[in-house]
Amino acid sequence: MRLLLIRHGQTLSNVAGLLDTAHPGPGLTELGTRQAAQIPVALANDIVGRIYVSTLLRTHLTAAPLAADRGCDAIELPGIHEIEAGSLEGNSDRASLRQYLETAFAWGLGNLDVVMPGSTDGHAFFDRFDADIARVAADHDAGGVAGSVAARTVVVFSHGAAIRVWVAGRASNVAPSFAGEHEIDNTGMVALEGNPRDGWVLLSWQGTPVGGTDLVDASAEDPTGVRISDS
Repeated sequence: MRLLLIRHGQTLSNVAGLLDTAHPGPGLTELGTRQAAQIPVALANDIVGRIYVSTLLRTHLTAAPLAADRGCDAIELPGIHEIEAGSLEGNSDRASLRQYLETAFAWGLGNLDVVMPGSTDGHAFFDRFDADIARVAADHDAGGVAGSVAARTVVVFSHGAAIRVWVAGRASNVAPSFAGEHEIDNTGMVALEGNPRDGWVLLSWQGTPVGGTDLVDASAEDPTGVRISDS
């Protein structure tokens, strides 16, 4: 199965540099709407079997243009939402941002017992994200002919830190430090191949918006998309 993980479009919290992980979360900025509109163009040559979104509003809005283009509904999953900031929620100071990223990236390194202040640990994060990816894989296996192009590609709209940490922890061909070393901008896209049984291989990491660098907002603080050294 080919799995595309796409980060949501820009929000006002990204612009302001806020840790904003609560439900239902903010909508998209005007730039975020334009970023989302470019996704069907970027995936014009891909045959997409299903589209999935998190429980947060921003993924629904980002997925909407692709779902409309393909004439299907996006399926909401309960566990692919952003890593909860706990007691750091709503903060934008450098110390809080660094603590959030260091905690999340520790999970990518395999230190799952580390607890996000006022929230959960890495075991809980991987349990919920893995469960949803297993659901995606089960849907894929049940709905398509094994090996067919039409059955191979699914798109999951998720969140910056969540995508980075899950890929670092689950892709067999990247170092555990990968999450902290690779940025992902709004509508950045990550492609993997595999399944929950045999594991995952990272095929490509497009950290910039799928529509190109013209859709990058260099002035935005965007706390969950940066490298740990930038926080």
